[in-house]
Amino acid sequence: MARQPADHAAAGLPSYRPVAVRFERLEVEQQRARLLEFQRRMTTRRSVRHYSREAVPDDLIDAAIAVAASAPSGANMKPWRFVVVRDQAVRQQIRKAAEDEEWAFYDRRAPDDWLSALAPLGTDWRKPFLEDAPCLIVVFKIEYGLEIAADGTERHIKHYYATESVGIACGFLIAALHMAGLATLTHTPSPMGFLTSILQRPKNENPFLLIPVGVPAADAVVPVIARKSLDEVRIVV
Repeated sequence: MARQPADHAAAGLPSYRPVAVRFERLEVEQQRARLLEFQRRMTTRRSVRHYSREAVPDDLIDAAIAVAASAPSGANMKPWRFVVVRDQAVRQQIRKAAEDEEWAFYDRRAPDDWLSALAPLGTDWRKPFLEDAPCLIVVFKIEYGLEIAADGTERHIKHYYATESVGIACGFLIAALHMAGLATLTHTPSPMGFLTSILQRPKNENPFLLIPVGVPAADAVVPVIARKSLDEVRIVV
């Protein structure tokens, strides 16, 4: 058995308790059919910036977040928080704060090469999707666990590979929402500190990703883009 650190129990961490793995063994043709269907659906995913205000059922959002929360994480620390924003006034507040930062980015902070890279996507500082989409999911990275004793003493619990773990969870989340027939956008206003303030998150949580979720507007458009081919991204050794 792996060596346990001396302060393991004192830290309130569980001991190693193995159980039999639950695994669904599939025939090759079943594997191929499932994977090709998933590939077919996922290759239709596009980042959407024009949303209908049509409501999205709560249970769909909850199910997608449950999928995200099943992602692997460093030392199983699960360093993520998913804040679902439906309140119209809060979405308006988030839009205003995001547009203030984005205006500064496009007007003076962004270098010319970055603006050139963004030009084919047709983006600018205006972010109406933050108000139009009926739901926003704000993903926070929990930098470290935080326990506060009755006397106010704080104990910090180290999280390992938090950035990588939250990134994987976001991938799960986006895939789940797409499979549910919902459109998304991965939005990263820079800086994002206003989300911590508006959503009143504690000091150990940092905003990681802002995801509008909904149904595309009737007149929604997307830019013409090309994805890399399999041969461009795959190397066989």
